Amino acid sequence: MSGAPLRLVFAGTPEFASAHLAALLESKHQLQAVYTQPDRPAGRGRKLQASAVKQLALEAGLPVCQPHSLKDAQAQAQLRDWRADVMVVVAYGLILPQAVLDIPARGCLNVHASLLPRWRGAAPIQRAIEAGDERTGITIMRMDAGLDTGDMLASASCPVAAHSGASLHDALAQLGPPLLLSVLDDLDAHLAAARAQDDAAATYAHKISKAEGAIDWSGDVLTLERRIRAFNPFPVCHSWLDGERLRLWQASSLAGGPAASAPGTILRADERGIVVNCGDGRLALTELQLPGGKRLPAGELLRARGELFAPGKRFAAAPEQDT
Repeated sequence: MSGAPLRLVFAGTPEFASAHLAALLESKHQLQAVYTQPDRPAGRGRKLQASAVKQLALEAGLPVCQPHSLKDAQAQAQLRDWRADVMVVVAYGLILPQAVLDIPARGCLNVHASLLPRWRGAAPIQRAIEAGDERTGITIMRMDAGLDTGDMLASASCPVAAHSGASLHDALAQLGPPLLLSVLDDLDAHLAAARAQDDAAATYAHKISKAEGAIDWSGDVLTLERRIRAFNPFPVCHSWLDGERLRLWQASSLAGGPAASAPGTILRADERGIVVNCGDGRLALTELQLPGGKRLPAGELLRARGELFAPGKRFAAAPEQDT
């Protein structure tokens, strides 16, 4: 049964969150205010830039709040003034203390980009790809004071397949909004059927560091392929060749074992890719980027800088040091 319209406060920051805000704007529910991270410096000019959520909220004429923290009494008093039934939280980026969780009359709901309890934490999309998961998805949960530990109200899944971090993000951004609306439209039933998470089955999706993008060519080829996909578009895997730091955007593993050459050695380079020897196989790099250049298919890069990728040359995890 469809319930009455709810008074909502929305909290989110990046594009993934704005897709959910857009769906709420088209729904029967009543948005009172939008919370998002403070504007951050971005781009080469380091000018302050509004989040995707803030831009959409302003276009819709909604009040926008950007506190640096929700732990102080003033911020909590302002939140209380909105008299929300529910606070919807999607990739907000601020910790919600228990005092905040207690403010909305019917609690705070979070849209999380994994099938909980797998991949609690900051980077569930990338970690699912990197780990070789066959499926991932969206979980709607009622928030508690733990990190993604709340009771689950609904979930929907999709295959990971050959997704990159970028394409899986987009797939989940389409999967989440209708699931969220289905929960809000019949909130009483979903709250009554809420399921506790199995903490023993939980895994943690650690925040990704730029250092993780450095490729160790002695690793197994499937892990390297998945990491390159997972870290596209951030932080993007990289490796060094002849003193130049190349960004590796796409790659595919090839059948067969490794060659006799050292890991990181270029075995061949043609329109199909730049084939590099790995610890237990061979990896074809199919889209790369030189410093200061655009990301390009391997064939285009070879036509411009073919000598750089001559067979026998060797990629390295770090620039070579002069001795």
